[in-house]
Amino acid sequence: MKLVVGLGNIGKEYEETRHNVGFMAIDAIAKSNQVEFASEKFGGKYVSFNKFDEKVILLKPQRFINLSGEVIKKYVDFYQIPIEDIFIIGDDLDLPVGVFRLRYQGGSGGHNGLKNIELHLKTQQYKRMKIGISNNKQMDTKDYVLGKLSKEEKEKINEIIKLCPKIFDDFLTKTYDNVMNLYNKK
Repeated sequence: MKLVVGLGNIGKEYEETRHNVGFMAIDAIAKSNQVEFASEKFGGKYVSFNKFDEKVILLKPQRFINLSGEVIKKYVDFYQIPIEDIFIIGDDLDLPVGVFRLRYQGGSGGHNGLKNIELHLKTQQYKRMKIGISNNKQMDTKDYVLGKLSKEEKEKINEIIKLCPKIFDDFLTKTYDNVMNLYNKK
């Protein structure tokens, strides 16, 4: 069983904000697989289905992003999902808008959602997709990440979002090394 998580904040006021690119990505994956987040459990909206003979859970934690780890841990424990079968999608201040990276592990980079995930999973070694949102050093970080995407940012991020269903399929069918080699551009 695979658990694929999109990070974001709940509520209309957070739609199309930089911090919600994980929700945008997971929504694109759900849409491409013709499934909807119709169920709710353990503080998260989820959908489970089979693809390529693999059971998959897509998850959108429904607590604020800095509490995502609590929700994810409940799914991991209940479904007994190994850490190596988890894939987290979220924003990254250290990458330019329009750039993404797939990684096996790494620190939180100051991302409170990732800090909470590391706290609850007790590891930094989980597969992740970091979608760049850049950083505006002239703004308070909280205000920046919770700010709406500009038209230009949205266009660049939408190009990445369009790739997410293919990355998801490859995550299910290839080794993660192969997936990283396919998508991580120098």
